[in-house]
Amino acid sequence: MREILIVGGGYAGFYTAWGLGKKLKSGEARVTVVDPRPYMTYQPFLPEVLAGSVEARHAAVSLRRHLHRTRLITGAVTEIRNSDREVTVRPESGPDFDISYDVLVVTAGAVTRTFPVPGVSEQAYGLKHVEEAVAVRDRLLTSFDRAAIIPPGPERRKLLTVTFVGGGFSGVEGFGELLALATALLKRYPEIDLAELDFHLVEARGRILPEVGDGPGAWVVRSLRERGARVHLNTQLVSAVDGHIVLSDGEEYDSHLLVWAAGNASNPVVHNHTDLPVDERGLLVVRADLRVGTDTEPVPDVWAAGDDAAVPDLVSARPGAHTVPNAQHAVRQGKLLARNILAALRGRPTKDYAHHSLGVVATLGLGRGIFQYRRLVIKGFPAWLMHRGYHVLAIPTWERKARVFAVWVTAALHGRDIVSLTSVQHPRDAFVFKGTPRHGEQPKDPVTR
Repeated sequence: MREILIVGGGYAGFYTAWGLGKKLKSGEARVTVVDPRPYMTYQPFLPEVLAGSVEARHAAVSLRRHLHRTRLITGAVTEIRNSDREVTVRPESGPDFDISYDVLVVTAGAVTRTFPVPGVSEQAYGLKHVEEAVAVRDRLLTSFDRAAIIPPGPERRKLLTVTFVGGGFSGVEGFGELLALATALLKRYPEIDLAELDFHLVEARGRILPEVGDGPGAWVVRSLRERGARVHLNTQLVSAVDGHIVLSDGEEYDSHLLVWAAGNASNPVVHNHTDLPVDERGLLVVRADLRVGTDTEPVPDVWAAGDDAAVPDLVSARPGAHTVPNAQHAVRQGKLLARNILAALRGRPTKDYAHHSLGVVATLGLGRGIFQYRRLVIKGFPAWLMHRGYHVLAIPTWERKARVFAVWVTAALHGRDIVSLTSVQHPRDAFVFKGTPRHGEQPKDPVTR
């Protein structure tokens, strides 16, 4: 029985394994997925996790629940040696080990792109995983609790200041949703005034949301500014040491919450630790049918898709264009990848990947959004409804669709859930007795709550 190894359980990896599990005949091949996390994150819902509109667990799709005929290994692939048909896996605990394969599928996904800005590694949160979205939301809620009981001044001003770096879809959607949450929180915190909120969006280019046209992008900037936000275009973050933000336009201020959403970079295992062909950006060289290699020099039995693959864009009028790294392409590439692998195993011809964009849609906060398909632009509440409708249909499995829809209905009837669970990140703090005596001292009476 042939071994099919899938590196990465994100969009492309999940849909490849799902498709193979449904179509493989008994004894035809065994599918193995290796990923550090036991779930696939539906990233378009992360901004709504920030705002409390979607429960964190509902934005994660369990691999074990839905990939019934797949062997799952929790660990990170640290090296791919296709010359030996092996990969090295590093589990969370224990020594590294090797796995052999007959067919390799690389869908490792991208990582957050970072720059050596002082203070960022110590202060910033990313916005790529569910854990990060939950931590950002809890930090904002905790800031409100702390600010409500201290007098106006520098400390209170810092607690109510939020900075997002990156004006792509992830940054703008997260920024808009968190701004909407903060504004809604004012009803529950009469001690805090709207004028005290200070939200900054920092973008190095002269516009935000490069996936939409100049006009819609400018409208989003105006909309955010009308809601009280500060949008810094053509500006870079220079320093964030101890939460003190220094921008390239000369502005300085203190910020208690810093979110880094400045784009993606190639996964290090693909960029630096493989003998497979990669381009100048560190992406795998891929043919139109998702095989690794070129038409003249294909790599036998190796396939790739998603953010780490330079997939030719056959519907683009620009010569040499590649598909953009987004969920819309990764999902469809994963589905085609499963069909092409099955075709190759059974000696049938494969098909090339070609997908015409369905348009782009973004949420900017509760009841606010923007949609663009070619020259058609829809703004405001209708676009927000389209965003929700599209993504509740796009998230895999009916079980997840039902859970997300139920949370939306509950929120519409009863409002957002504003409970902060920051203590979950340090669960033993409530258990460990702080009054543990030193050697020779008498123990103090424990304090009960």
